[in-house]
Amino acid sequence: MKKILLIEDNKDILENTAEILELANYKVFTAENGKIGVEVALKENPDLIICDIMMPVLDGYGVLHLINKNPQVQHTPFIFLSAKTEKGDIRKGMSMGADDYITKPFDGTELLDAVEGRLKKAELLRRDIAGGLTGLSELINVNSGKEILTSFTEGRNINKHKKKQVIYSEGNRPFHLFFIQKGKVKTYKTNDLGKELTVGLYSEGDFLGYIALMEGSSYKESAVAMEETELAIIPREDFNELMNSSKEISQKFIKLLARNVSEKEEQLLGMAYNSLRKKVADALLALQKKYTSSSTNPNSIDISRENLATIAGTATESLIRTLSDFRSEKLIELNAGNVTILQEKKLANMLN
Repeated sequence: MKKILLIEDNKDILENTAEILELANYKVFTAENGKIGVEVALKENPDLIICDIMMPVLDGYGVLHLINKNPQVQHTPFIFLSAKTEKGDIRKGMSMGADDYITKPFDGTELLDAVEGRLKKAELLRRDIAGGLTGLSELINVNSGKEILTSFTEGRNINKHKKKQVIYSEGNRPFHLFFIQKGKVKTYKTNDLGKELTVGLYSEGDFLGYIALMEGSSYKESAVAMEETELAIIPREDFNELMNSSKEISQKFIKLLARNVSEKEEQLLGMAYNSLRKKVADALLALQKKYTSSSTNPNSIDISRENLATIAGTATESLIRTLSDFRSEKLIELNAGNVTILQEKKLANMLN
């Protein structure tokens, strides 16, 4: 049962509103002024707070200010309840972080619709958002109800890239966010001797080039198509509008994208300290996880030895010898350039 805290100094409104909420199967806590309301909030940890603005001791703005400063309850959905209808009051409440605003007089349906909507949104925002288009679609649906395919990617220009064609180069300024509709892409850095180090892997449903956009800086790496690839081109202005459209969306989107940074850090750490065998094993497993989810043979990896070597962070000759050893040990199978994993657990538990 969801818990709701109702803060209201008018006794009749307090009792009538509490009764409506209780009939809707909510557990209701009440407070007759802002000071008591904050105390009840810290004690009961409600799922939602409904608060009048004009109250003795501590008004609604003061309640919201104290709620926002306390980590225990700062993310609790907050609805203002007031007879004041001036735009300035509404704007002040929303700018302070209120989620909704109901003006008196109101009917039970209006109240319950607002409560249900805010609780549902809060629940969705607490979920672990998936990566790529699916996760971003869910974020936008939570915020505005818009379908991602019609509001963000539909009608975009599509760039087609051939295998080994460069998408963007290190040092260039970003003007677009790329969405991979088809194909595979790797990002890499090159040292002074021309040796490549693969730092990112992307496939259908992934966004590409967002870190430079978010930083407002140049690309720190280059991107190249690993096969025939189609990219939807989303202008920088549209990306910025998405990030600025909602505090919740920007926070969740940043968390969503940070996962790729964490994966990159783990990859680079492994390249620095892992043995050759473990580097190759980890590269195979990473490719299997990233690129074979829609394959008819989910354990089969189609990739050139040169690309696989840059992902593993080793010389091509060393990679080929290690793959040969793995085949002799019946950990993998090699067939016409494809690598088929036979013993996934043994590769995952490869000793360093």
